Amino acid sequence: MTELKGKIRENLKTVIDPELNINVVDLGLIYEIDVPEPRTARILMTLTTPGCPLHDSIASGIKYCVQGMEEIDHADVQLVWEPAWTPDLMTEDGKRLLQGF
Repeated sequence: MTELKGKIRENLKTVIDPELNINVVDLGLIYEIDVPEPRTARILMTLTTPGCPLHDSIASGIKYCVQGMEEIDHADVQLVWEPAWTPDLMTEDGKRLLQGF
């Protein structure tokens, strides 16, 4: 199961926040990846701000990215606001990319 969660996380790096041009993993938007039953993934995520105008686009991108994997038929993407996102949640790669923004 841990291997599949890692594969999901890697695939999510293809989902880009269109405003910042950084993937959702390196931005620190993905809080949790779970596989509660076979062929089903649950993604707990946040956004940089509650008023993000692209929240539907990003959440849909995450859902379709995960459902496009051979091992997953259904992805449940849950958007949460607690804990609030901060730049501290970004990976080192994300922080380097943001500096170039």
